[in-house]
Amino acid sequence: MRTQLRPALVALAALTLITGLLYPLVVTGIAQVLFPRQANGSLILIDGKPAGSSLIGQPFDAPKYFWGRPSATSPFPYNAAASSGSNLGPTNDALIKAVQARIDALKAADPDNPLPLPVDLVTASGSGLDPHISPASAAYQVRRVARVRGMEEAVVLQLVSQHTEGRQLGILGEPRVNVLALNFALDTLK
Repeated sequence: MRTQLRPALVALAALTLITGLLYPLVVTGIAQVLFPRQANGSLILIDGKPAGSSLIGQPFDAPKYFWGRPSATSPFPYNAAASSGSNLGPTNDALIKAVQARIDALKAADPDNPLPLPVDLVTASGSGLDPHISPASAAYQVRRVARVRGMEEAVVLQLVSQHTEGRQLGILGEPRVNVLALNFALDTLK
């Protein structure tokens, strides 16, 4: 039995050292050198201080801001420790009521908006943390944000255009707008 136990313990110790210590240190070191911004959380800095991450949405409900996708996380919205969707089906009364409440809030904030209401403004993403909205969702909100801030719609639309990210590698995903970055850019204008 000793002849089998000793090699097993040596293998366990060696693999623990390699996979539990050396490999993570090497990968972390490479990430810090090649991708320091991403390795440190993709932080958005305002006046040199972290104000949020470009990877995790934040709740905005003041009319002067662009609103992101609803969050299904609990116990509070955009809880990065509890990433999850609502897991409610399309016929679930709770989901229907939540979507209707979001529609009502958007319509109340801008009752004369003639644009169709984009679905990503009323439904949560699969993770509940999505920091992006579609360009159509941003365009839907331009009128309200410009009116509340006393700005020209063209200026706000230009800012949306500047913060619209294209497809990754030119082919992956859809164009999107980071709500947190856009709202911080709005705050720097006025």
